[in-house]
Amino acid sequence: MSTSQPDASASRQPEDRTTPDRLLHARTGTDVSPEDLVLASGKDLTPRNLEWARRKLAAEGPAALDKLLP
Repeated sequence: MSTSQPDASASRQPEDRTTPDRLLHARTGTDVSPEDLVLASGKDLTPRNLEWARRKLAAEGPAALDKLLP
């Protein structure tokens, strides 16, 4: 009686690989708005929070969003 063994090549499917870091970024390459930064931080869109986001974007640039998101 033969037993069925999975083919060794079947276990090396592309979906089994770890995703490279270069593909795990939150931004899509578009400009980051103060609204994006406020929402990513989990805060409400208020004038005070938007001003905070404007200052943060001015100081850190689009990387400010990358620091908030995984």
